[in-house]
Amino acid sequence: MIRPALLAFAAFTLAACQPPSGRGSDAPPLQTVDNVEIDRYLGRWFEIARYDHGFERGCAGVTADYALRDDGRIDVTNTCYQDGLDGRMRTANGRARIADETTNAQLEVSFFGPFWGDYWIIDLAEDYSWAVVSEPEGRYLWILSREPQMDEDTLQDRLGWLDAQGFDTSMLIMVEQWDSAEDVRG
Repeated sequence: MIRPALLAFAAFTLAACQPPSGRGSDAPPLQTVDNVEIDRYLGRWFEIARYDHGFERGCAGVTADYALRDDGRIDVTNTCYQDGLDGRMRTANGRARIADETTNAQLEVSFFGPFWGDYWIIDLAEDYSWAVVSEPEGRYLWILSREPQMDEDTLQDRLGWLDAQGFDTSMLIMVEQWDSAEDVRG
């Protein structure tokens, strides 16, 4: 009896700590891309911009590495440098599972216990050079790139696209990032 109560309390606490939606209440329902080739999506992504949230507060040089596991799930390793590129390196290890096997564009990610969060790929370059990730309510938002610096025209185009989807792009934090992939320390 105590265990279900603790799980319910933990779920309530997590829900209460979630940031407000970064999308207008009149925004259309969020859609994912039509198809993601998981093998092409794996590898390293550099965080270009994000909505603020507690678990990345003060992070610079953020990377996310995805690797396929033998059981079909995906290992997730997020790395950041606290308070600047010269800061202390922090790493969080998690796992992901595909929630929509028709498109592979809806995943669920867990970094602790039985708790899973939505990870929706809502925009993706044909060559997989950049991606935009959110979740159904628009509380979280990331712009990712295969390189630490994103072409300014591409970034502005993505920001315009996000505005059209009802996202408040003024809430985005532009992440301090390395000059090139070779510069990444750690």
